[in-house]
Amino acid sequence: VVSYSYANQDDGNNQALSLARPFYALDTRWAAGSSVSASDGIDPLYNAGNIVAEYTHRRNAGEVFGGWSRGLVRGWTRRYSVGVLYEDDDYELRPDRTAPVRLPSDLTRVAPFLRFELIEDAFRKDTNLNQIGRIEDVTMGWQSTVQLGYALGALGSTRDMWLYNASVSNGYDVTKDSILLTSASFGGRYADGSENQTLGGTARYYHRQGRHILYYAAASADIVRDPDVPGALLLGGDTGLRGYPLRYQAGEKRALLTLEGRAYSDWYPLRLIRVGAAVFYDVGRAWGGENQNTVNPGWLHDVGFGLRFLNARTAFGHVLHADVAFPLNREGGIKSVQFVLRTKVAL
Repeated sequence: VVSYSYANQDDGNNQALSLARPFYALDTRWAAGSSVSASDGIDPLYNAGNIVAEYTHRRNAGEVFGGWSRGLVRGWTRRYSVGVLYEDDDYELRPDRTAPVRLPSDLTRVAPFLRFELIEDAFRKDTNLNQIGRIEDVTMGWQSTVQLGYALGALGSTRDMWLYNASVSNGYDVTKDSILLTSASFGGRYADGSENQTLGGTARYYHRQGRHILYYAAASADIVRDPDVPGALLLGGDTGLRGYPLRYQAGEKRALLTLEGRAYSDWYPLRLIRVGAAVFYDVGRAWGGENQNTVNPGWLHDVGFGLRFLNARTAFGHVLHADVAFPLNREGGIKSVQFVLRTKVAL
């Protein structure tokens, strides 16, 4: 697989190149690849939906890896990979922009790593879960990944440090008409102490009521310790809480609950677009750290409704969301009605 992307935007540019032979199936016996990327742009800091500081962020990254596996054995696949990663982040103040209270420190990591993946061969096919009128492959078994690396000063790293991350997910058949999908992740760095250490978890529940109606609930929680940038966890707009401006709250802790009722129609105009709708309720909060929202720092709630459109002639299954949301905590001059337009793979 060869891929290349390039973007040139008002706030910067980035490009990425990848050449890889991935583990494309559970019985694939080997994989190898390399990737490089470079970006140069402006990182903004938001508070109460407004930009309060900006700085330049230049990032170069790359990875080379090789992996092997015995394939699918008794319903399980185990994969082992070794490689080297390179990450270089440089930050600089801009004389024409408001400076942040704390500028992130420049950091270079060159680290050999080991990676292990464990995958259970347990999937189910369903329709009208996250997309409209399409057959979806839902992962129901255990999936886990652990990666451990050590950045060496002798190879050009800023300092010696451990780099680690892990993730796990599983799905459960609750009843014949409902499923529960769960996931958790953990990662960070360790030198003289923990750095940019993150921990998060998500649970998503789907309950079907006939062929056209689905009830959906999602709960997530995240925490970060000693983050590289102030207010690393964001909430508002397309990061959750659709009734509030983009990145309205920021902090080192975040929690979000979403409840939705989804309707799937058989309307198929011009044999191109499939149409659905949803009503929703969101409640959440981001707090803690250096960049908390002081205007409206508490728990936030919103309600709303929207339409969903899926282009049935594309292979990606992207769903266009057109939402109208009403914030229930309107301190700080928030508009009484928020319009959110976004594209997602999920409904």
